[in-house]
Amino acid sequence: MRERLIVGLDLQSVAEAEKAVGELGEMVAFYKIGYQLAFAGGLGFAQELVQAGKKVFLDLKLLDIDNTVARGVESVARLGVTMLTVHAYPKAMRAAVAAAEGSGLCLLGVTVLTSMDAEDLAEAGYAHDPETLVRRRAEQARDAGMGGLVCSAAEAAIVRGIVGPDMAVVTPGIRPAGAAAGDQKRVVTPGDAIRAGASHLVVARPIIGATDRQAAAQAILEEMVAADG
Repeated sequence: MRERLIVGLDLQSVAEAEKAVGELGEMVAFYKIGYQLAFAGGLGFAQELVQAGKKVFLDLKLLDIDNTVARGVESVARLGVTMLTVHAYPKAMRAAVAAAEGSGLCLLGVTVLTSMDAEDLAEAGYAHDPETLVRRRAEQARDAGMGGLVCSAAEAAIVRGIVGPDMAVVTPGIRPAGAAAGDQKRVVTPGDAIRAGASHLVVARPIIGATDRQAAAQAILEEMVAADG
């Protein structure tokens, strides 16, 4: 279960990230690095984590012309990280899959951000509600040969039904019962996410923002284990 919990290092500096990783110790085996840390030296730190035996999920949400996406994926693959996100647009996903062939890099298609609801999608020009758009993108990611998808745990069961048992279903927006939702709009507890078919849970603020980070991670792991049983 330790390899199914991904702790988001949503921190300002590598020094802060090093401190968090040190505090979490052997409790956590998998870390996510997003824009905030990536643009503050986090890509080099990702390599350090890999060399230390940790798994790394680079949440960079690539989207560009095919050639640029492909060259970016090739560069990320050389870092030795485990997962990388690509926005779930069919052309971008197909380019990414071709570039990652043989590397072992698991490509994840980002469906609909957990900070967005139907009103947000309408404002952005989408005609679909979140569930409909997630369904469509899950089908396209499956057909493109992606390694998995990122979706709200609220849609994890739907996605699992579309992609089958082998693809990764990675769910951010995880909040223990009673925790503040913050800027997330479609949040789910760790136990409910596991029961819905999520393969990996991304948890940042409830662990990184805790006074005792290791205790916070332990509590979430225990809830995951109980739900998996």
